[in-house]
Amino acid sequence: MIDQTHSKEPKAFYIGLDIGGTKCAIVLGDDNFKIYKKVFFKTKVERGPAVILDEFKQHIYRIFEKYDRKKLVKIGISCGGPLNSKMGLIKSPPNLPGWDNIPIVDIFKEEFGIGVALQNDANACALAEWMMGSGVGTENMIFLTFGTGMGAGLILNGKIYSGASDLGGEVGHLRLSDDGPIGFGKAGSFEGFCSGGGIAQLAKNTIKDKLENNNIVGFCTSLEDIDAITAKSVFTAALQGDQIALDIVKISAEYLGKALAILIDTLNPECIVIGSIYARNEALLKPLVYDVLEKETIPAALEVCRILPAKLGDKIGDYAALGVAMQ
Repeated sequence: MIDQTHSKEPKAFYIGLDIGGTKCAIVLGDDNFKIYKKVFFKTKVERGPAVILDEFKQHIYRIFEKYDRKKLVKIGISCGGPLNSKMGLIKSPPNLPGWDNIPIVDIFKEEFGIGVALQNDANACALAEWMMGSGVGTENMIFLTFGTGMGAGLILNGKIYSGASDLGGEVGHLRLSDDGPIGFGKAGSFEGFCSGGGIAQLAKNTIKDKLENNNIVGFCTSLEDIDAITAKSVFTAALQGDQIALDIVKISAEYLGKALAILIDTLNPECIVIGSIYARNEALLKPLVYDVLEKETIPAALEVCRILPAKLGDKIGDYAALGVAMQ
């Protein structure tokens, strides 16, 4: 367990709970997103939901030993889907085996006698970027994860949009090509072309073909090394000028541009905020993406939409669940 504490106490505070397959976190902060206390612990999913939720409760009670419980305004929970935010249910996330229809909102509401809100992690990150990151001041914003997978959070007319069954924003499932790397269980999907795993697939297939045809690949010299290829190694090689790596990046960027054009033409947002891989490689990706957008997008829609890297970086998880509490 890691415990980080800020010395002063706020006049009123919120608590955010982040539930992940590897790690869980509890964050206490005020309505200016000033964080006073953070507690992390390993999930150890094999323990099952009851034990893990009990550990959350124990940490919260310890927090109340220092921070006045009467000042707690609300609890926000961020968790991977599928879930039902309206009913407050976690519904069998793949990274949380055994978490089947867990009424998590009711559990914490009954335990602490306070309002509780639940959102999937992409929506929670969207709220954080909207409230204190790159989307501040907008009414219509899209947040794209572009990390391990490709998920989205939609802020429409100043509110989070979850859809009829919390599937609003599952843009990674969009098929952009009849064939291609697999993401979200679908070949040629947006997630297939624009995620860490998808880019690695694309690179491995490309490099295998090159090497089998006796072409030289600077950043992967033998078939035995292919399994070690990652999106990070592709972008590192591309930034060093490797042509094959640049070609792989260009393919991903072209499909990113095509998907963004669909989103811009459909939802007419003021900005699209993109995290992880895009945020770290904006200088390389941005010009390639805009080449596509200028060809594919309604000009008047593109004119009012900015494509921005996520501002909160690795700290976004600290703020995401707090944003859910404050929504």
